[in-house]
Amino acid sequence: MTLTLPELAHKMKKIDFCMMLTRSADETISARPMSNNGEVDYDGDSYFFSYTDTTKVRELTADPSVSLTFTAPPSLLGKPGIFVAVKGRASLIADKAVFEAHWSKDLDRWFPDGIDTPGIILIKVHADSITYWDGEDNGTIHV
Repeated sequence: MTLTLPELAHKMKKIDFCMMLTRSADETISARPMSNNGEVDYDGDSYFFSYTDTTKVRELTADPSVSLTFTAPPSLLGKPGIFVAVKGRASLIADKAVFEAHWSKDLDRWFPDGIDTPGIILIKVHADSITYWDGEDNGTIHV
């Protein structure tokens, strides 16, 4: 059975972190963990706050191609967790009104002045395709 995007979004809600993969200047792949806001209904767009002066922002500026990988742990009944791979394109947003719309109080841990933290930027990743596996179902959703 192929999942719909809302069904997949429901399965992704409990995932706290993902890995963001970008292409570095020397054409290798760089990966780093990013906080995923599970309180947001996933619709094919992911949002991540960062500081502007980071390697990932420089890499995304040079090449906006990005992959995200999400993994949920197995269930208490032993069913495998879900694995999700997103291929998409990133854009960088510096608009405080957009920051406010995507802000969560938990982000204060990394950005002590909230949306007024100097050097903050929002990375939006729009999915082109999402591939998933959960031990029973697998498929690709084109967004």
